[in-house]
Amino acid sequence: MNAPASPADALRSSLATLLDGLPPRQAAQAVDRLIASYRGATPTDAPILRDRADVAAYAAYRMPATFEAVHAALEAFAAAVPAWTPTSHTDIGGGTGAATWAVTATWPGERSVTVLDWAEPALAIGREIAAANPALKDARWHRARIGSALTLDPTDLVTVSYVLNELTAPDRTALLDTVASAARTVVIVEPGTPDGYTRVIEARDHLITAGFRVAAPCPHSAACPIVPGTDWCHFSARVSRSSLHRQIKGGSLAYEDEKFSYVAATRLPATPAPARIVRKPQIRKGQVLLDLCETEPSLHRTTVTKRHGDLYKAARDAEWGDAWPPAEDQEAQAI
Repeated sequence: MNAPASPADALRSSLATLLDGLPPRQAAQAVDRLIASYRGATPTDAPILRDRADVAAYAAYRMPATFEAVHAALEAFAAAVPAWTPTSHTDIGGGTGAATWAVTATWPGERSVTVLDWAEPALAIGREIAAANPALKDARWHRARIGSALTLDPTDLVTVSYVLNELTAPDRTALLDTVASAARTVVIVEPGTPDGYTRVIEARDHLITAGFRVAAPCPHSAACPIVPGTDWCHFSARVSRSSLHRQIKGGSLAYEDEKFSYVAATRLPATPAPARIVRKPQIRKGQVLLDLCETEPSLHRTTVTKRHGDLYKAARDAEWGDAWPPAEDQEAQAI
């Protein structure tokens, strides 16, 4: 008997079915327009996704990358709150629902799920794609303007992924106020650019002021130690690309790396990582250089060499965005 497909595999299969019959050239033209729109200043009340062709192109272009970025953020949060599983999830500005798939990949099983977006074509296709995921069979898909008029019922988890850039500054503030009043945990994901990081930091500060604690990626809830304008905190997620995906995006590789910034904040008891690897580890002969954000808070480069034994092996296997030291080493140090 075959094992059920993972959410990631089921999503790819569902997207392939959705894109059947859509000429790659038409999809590529729609993607070009979407890229231009997303990089510009979009009024809050003007949906970028206008019709089914737009949404199909968006799904092929963005859904796999959004899934992997949100899943990485959720996994980091779950490691900080390992005994907790959300029983309700609201995805704000969720479009075709990539974050709902990421939640089911992090915490298997059914829960109350609501997706809110102002683009009806996106909601319709999101509902269609979700039919391939049993955990989303009862999800509710509602059209709503994301901003000052938004109201939310109490919920365990709110995700807001790649949305803040589409909002005016007043609407971003209003949204964060609404989310902070309704949710026990909030996960916000933005592009891994200086502007995306700035929006994440603003949201992080807002949530801390509202009484949340940061569970990931930061090992603390103090001010970010990065001097504004000198650098930005972001991470990378590997994304598999289908052949049609490669045609639409004009690439030849079977994968791409999605850069993203995020914050996961909660009202729950949480144990953040003692430190987080904030740059790709540099592996050199007999040593590994790790750039860490630490609890103090501070940014620090540490060198792990062969004389560190098992820790050196762990450092060679460590990836950008991982907690440090590995969980087994944390346990050994606690004994």
